[in-house]
Amino acid sequence: MKKKALSIFLACAMVTAFVGCGKESDNSGKSKPEASSKESESKSASETGSAEDGTFTVGFDQDFPPMGFVGDDGEFTGFDLELAAEVAKRLGMEIKYQPISWDSKDMELKSGTIDCIWNGFTINGREDAYAWTDAYMENDQVFVVRKDSGISATKDLEGKIVEVQADSSAEAALKDNQELSTSFGQLLTVADYLTAMMDLESGAVDAIAMDNVVASYQIQKTGKNFEILAEPIAAEQYGVGFRKDNTELRDKVQKALEETAADQTAAKISEKWFGKDITTIGK
Repeated sequence: MKKKALSIFLACAMVTAFVGCGKESDNSGKSKPEASSKESESKSASETGSAEDGTFTVGFDQDFPPMGFVGDDGEFTGFDLELAAEVAKRLGMEIKYQPISWDSKDMELKSGTIDCIWNGFTINGREDAYAWTDAYMENDQVFVVRKDSGISATKDLEGKIVEVQADSSAEAALKDNQELSTSFGQLLTVADYLTAMMDLESGAVDAIAMDNVVASYQIQKTGKNFEILAEPIAAEQYGVGFRKDNTELRDKVQKALEETAADQTAAKISEKWFGKDITTIGK
């Protein structure tokens, strides 16, 4: 019995020495209480977020020019990213651009890998799903076709192949308009609009449903033989979307956006990308 008791005592002593008496040490040598398993589980990345360490992480689709994309120099650029960087500077935070798959945006936001979605993100139809800033830009969903396609109006799309980005506002607008979408020969989804543009140019599809702001920029920049049909699918507004419980950071970003409007910084960024001020902050 004594021998067995001694063995148990020595084993316990070794375990105690290894775990530090139920506490863990930080780099300064000070010990701190060990969190309970329930506390550790509850304090997930979605509750802390990168903003806690002074980093403002913006989630965006890197194939969505001019809002966010990879420039000719290999660096991330775009209207939204430049405006986000200005906001981060005013908040005393370091900007971090985090490209995401658009159909995984909610998972990225919930997991805490990004602080917000800022990339031509439509408020309409999603009002209750996020904590939104006020709208900073207005936009339409439109159809883009080849100039030589013989398609001049929405009614001409009957029996045609139309492509749209998966989980986009254009897709949602077409789902809401079943009379229109069911008239197409096919409605296809694609991962990004750059791929859709290539499909349209090659003749693989007859039309793309997409954001007017993006379509106009792409046509002007590339000189492609495309045109935008006059009749819009739906009108919408762009905002910055946060987790519903992250109103504190949302409010800080909103205040900084209002400052960029007041001192004309937002207008200057808009003029750089669009040739005119198309922002709606405080208007």
